[in-house]
Amino acid sequence: MKKILIAILVVIVLIFSYNQYKEFQRFHPKHANYKISESIDLNYHNQEMVYNYNEAVEQLNSYATMQWSANEIDVKSPESDDAETTLAVNTYAKKLAKVKFYETKLEQSKQLKDKGYTNADIQNFEQIGLTVEAYNTHVNNEKFKNRLLNALPKTNLRTGERSPFVFEIQKLLVKKGYDIPVDGVYMTITANAIKDFEAKNNLFADGNIDEVTLEALLD
Repeated sequence: MKKILIAILVVIVLIFSYNQYKEFQRFHPKHANYKISESIDLNYHNQEMVYNYNEAVEQLNSYATMQWSANEIDVKSPESDDAETTLAVNTYAKKLAKVKFYETKLEQSKQLKDKGYTNADIQNFEQIGLTVEAYNTHVNNEKFKNRLLNALPKTNLRTGERSPFVFEIQKLLVKKGYDIPVDGVYMTITANAIKDFEAKNNLFADGNIDEVTLEALLD
């Protein structure tokens, strides 16, 4: 008799434990919590983006929990394809896409900062709409342009004059399609190429390089 009572008690305990487990599962769906990435830039130049990311993750997890506890729908691993489940899964997917959008931006920012970029750099090429590679090219082009502008001769170039500035001008002319030597020497062939370029671009065609002609060559 005693053994029977013990067996009954064991069964009761098991049933109670199972019900408790089911209740726990009901309010804690499997793999429900989407974890915030540890690789995001918490000091992103637009702090609203960081706030929106955290809010989107919270909304995503709350939605998954609500669907499980209220409707017993596992939006991550649905076991049915009825209309209600399909709607819930699609809604979850949209919320997840929103999270991923913010997360990608913040992770990219962290990666760029690890490479030495600043918030100002990141904000700049985001506004310009360039990739990192294109932004680097843009920055280098601007530096090159400024160096050439600073090296612009204060007097007209003379025939036979040799300089690094003439060398760079010749390279720019070759890029524009002119067949001239690139030797850093300002000779008639270089002057004629400059004149032709100026004429084709509605500039004063004198064969000399001023700031306006240089800007056009660099364009």
